[in-house]
Amino acid sequence: MQFEHFNISAPKALLEEVKDFYIQLFGLEVGFRPNFSNQGYWLYFDANPILHLTQDEDRKHALGALDHIAFSLTGLETFTHKLETLGVEYHLQEVSQIGIYQVFFHDPSGIKLEANFNKEA
Repeated sequence: MQFEHFNISAPKALLEEVKDFYIQLFGLEVGFRPNFSNQGYWLYFDANPILHLTQDEDRKHALGALDHIAFSLTGLETFTHKLETLGVEYHLQEVSQIGIYQVFFHDPSGIKLEANFNKEA
């Protein structure tokens, strides 16, 4: 099994904010998306559409049982500076037993995100 993508559904105005957030923070790029009946975007990392955004005017915060989505990244100081520049509150936590720092924060739609950084990197 392999991770393919995650999807966020939100009203158009919020969806635009979510799109801009992921582009600015993670450097994702808008790419090809088939002509579905609803509007939206596919955001790509390398050649992979890992984040699907779908317009749904009935949804505001549809987290359900989802707790958070985690990413493994490099460049802790650069990343936290981006968060500060974007005005995003975050919590930094060291997990010394496995040699990482974790950064927890929320995207504009309310989804909790976790960014993990290797202490040696």
